[in-house]
Amino acid sequence: MGGSVETFYYAFGDHDIYVIADLPDDATATAASLVVGASGAGSVKTTVFIPPETVDDATGKAVNYRPPAS
Repeated sequence: MGGSVETFYYAFGDHDIYVIADLPDDATATAASLVVGASGAGSVKTTVFIPPETVDDATGKAVNYRPPAS
């Protein structure tokens, strides 16, 4: 699908496996999630990480932005 698995962990708790993958876009991540879900092999919960540069861009676009008081 044009992506790669960056790291893979087993865990105790609510979720047994954590996979961090680098995928080209949200549509590819959605497609991968749909394929895993449809197979019945497991369920997928996706979290999109936002790089600091994107947050910096967003704060520059915010109207009347004021940082929290320290």
